[in-house]
Amino acid sequence: MNFIKKTKEYLNGVAAEGKRVTWPGKRELWESTLVVVSFIFILALTTLVCDKVIEGFLKIVHAGA
Repeated sequence: MNFIKKTKEYLNGVAAEGKRVTWPGKRELWESTLVVVSFIFILALTTLVCDKVIEGFLKIVHAGA
């Protein structure tokens, strides 16, 4: 019975917290989405550049060996 009581208390706490959540509006959600997509694009581009630099360096090292 103690497990059931604690589970009920936990779920009541979760429900109370859920009522206090402030959901973003459409504009805020759209702006946040654009920030995330932009960051992913910049990160992918940075990874590509680093990969190509390392690849070029390894080709130079391999050709000299």
